[in-house]
Amino acid sequence: MSTIKLQNIKKTYEDGTTVIENLNLDIKDKEFIILVGPSGCGKSTTLRMIAGLEEITDGDLYIGDRRVNDVTPKDRDIAMVFQSYALYPHMTVYKNMAFGLRNRKVPKDEIDRKVKEAAKMLDIERYLNRKPRALSGGQRQRVALGRAMVREPSVFLLDEPLSNLDAKLRTEMRGRISMLHRKLQTTFVYVTHDQTEAMTMADRIVVLKDGKVMQFDTPTELYNHPQNMFVAGFIGSPQMNFLNVKIEVIKNKYAAVSDSFKIWLPERMYDSLSLYRNKEVILGIRPDDLHAESFYIDRTSSDKIKIHIDIAEMTGSDYFLYGTAGTQKITAKVPSTHTVSDDTDCDITVDIDKIHIFDKISEKLICD
Repeated sequence: MSTIKLQNIKKTYEDGTTVIENLNLDIKDKEFIILVGPSGCGKSTTLRMIAGLEEITDGDLYIGDRRVNDVTPKDRDIAMVFQSYALYPHMTVYKNMAFGLRNRKVPKDEIDRKVKEAAKMLDIERYLNRKPRALSGGQRQRVALGRAMVREPSVFLLDEPLSNLDAKLRTEMRGRISMLHRKLQTTFVYVTHDQTEAMTMADRIVVLKDGKVMQFDTPTELYNHPQNMFVAGFIGSPQMNFLNVKIEVIKNKYAAVSDSFKIWLPERMYDSLSLYRNKEVILGIRPDDLHAESFYIDRTSSDKIKIHIDIAEMTGSDYFLYGTAGTQKITAKVPSTHTVSDDTDCDITVDIDKIHIFDKISEKLICD
């Protein structure tokens, strides 16, 4: 069993800086978990504590049923793939991949079998006699993965492994790493700042901020049901719109009202919003859920927001409209079949089934 459990983990450096406050995570056997968050949130530190490369100040770390706080990295049955690849430049690809096995005195024929099997899976067989300097970035990353694979660890740890690659190679390597996880059937813990990697690869995602878990959930739940404004704004590109509104009850119906629009809210929200009557809240709506008026001709006019388009950014199949609704900034996404241009006004329809309401002070989700 390659489960990983972090219980009340704390990390404080000698200068008194605490980067991890009280971290609790339960990672299941064979899961693909991705840690995301802004720079300095503690994601790489967490990975390095799992690897044994950083000491734990307080708390307990388990891999399987074994507490490993004081276990050396080489005895944790883990393999780590670094951002910098960390290949030996004077060794061939074959020798780089075989290095760890040779140090463990694995028989020569077994080393040869494992190296060649891994090389075939990663499509680097023809590079086995080359040295790293003769390889592209993507090829070097596959060598680094192969070196980890041959050890057959219980846990793979990957620290921003694709950040040095160009966009096309990152897309290719995302597919290869996902395929690798399916074939190896072991636990992967992966750190990235790229939400696209997280959303497309992970079984579950840990969103971190200032060393604290903001939400630990599936990509679908994070996107559709963020539990606070930080997660709502971090997941999704462009980020979710956050609009200041006041909850008003008009003829027993709840509405979100601003200086320039009024949106009737779905009845499922009424109970949750009963304590927020005549109070200011934050209405969250993703650019994807703001549509051109003609797409929702059966909606009433109260579901529409009139925006002034400052910039209409053509992305191919879509336009991103960056503008204002009254005094508030807003971003909408419409198909490029529509004719839009800078410095014009546009009516946008709100998909009220996709609205999120957040508390203005705590920034926690009230209802969605």
